[in-house]
Amino acid sequence: MSPSPDFDLSADAYRRRIRVRAVEPDVVVSELEDDFHHFVVTLRHDGEKVLSCDNASLRWPWATCPDAAEPLRKLAGMPLSRRFTAAGQWTDPKQNCTHQFDTACHAITHAAWGRDTRVYDVEVPLRDPATGESYVRLWVDGELRLAWQLTWQGIVDPQPPFADAPWKGGFMRWADSTLEEDAAESAIVLRRASDIGMGRGMDLDGVPVADQLPGTMAGICHTMQPSIVHIALRNVGSIRDFAHNPDALLRD
Repeated sequence: MSPSPDFDLSADAYRRRIRVRAVEPDVVVSELEDDFHHFVVTLRHDGEKVLSCDNASLRWPWATCPDAAEPLRKLAGMPLSRRFTAAGQWTDPKQNCTHQFDTACHAITHAAWGRDTRVYDVEVPLRDPATGESYVRLWVDGELRLAWQLTWQGIVDPQPPFADAPWKGGFMRWADSTLEEDAAESAIVLRRASDIGMGRGMDLDGVPVADQLPGTMAGICHTMQPSIVHIALRNVGSIRDFAHNPDALLRD
């Protein structure tokens, strides 16, 4: 039995859980839930390549998010890979929902490794608005894998090899080229969550249409594409708070 993460239940924290399971020899179910999202990807494979990739949207922030299940199906035919970023060579991540795409990438690596079950847990305490300070942690199967002290500039006094990691503009590429496959995947999970967690405490339900978000988000995902962003209405009331009850994440 896996150990339980030692969450700081007193923290005002964004939390994310990703659970990946081989439910049959050729079927992997990958689930992601956090404050803003809940997606379930079912991947079928033949041991060498992806046969199909389907997403079920259970909770999402913008009306157009579920439609991103369509570009995700383009992963069919991709060779299985232990590299988390390999799927980006097969279909454009920016045409996909970032979180559905990540959920699928976890399923692909899971199938490539031949694993049974894996669980990622992330804790991102609310960041200091002036300095960006936060102590973020990642557990893999209940064991602490990574812990970073952050500011707005990135990781502070990190242990090697993260001293040279670029926080903005290339962290995933750096992780992919610097770290072995499993370590890179873990680092990408924590890096992604550190950004998404900044949405905690924002009045996102006060943004009725996604085209009113900052211009820096233009084109970053399916919903933020120029042909879609103007019709992406806010799914009001979809945010959840798991700060003091992480066991509610992916509760069966």
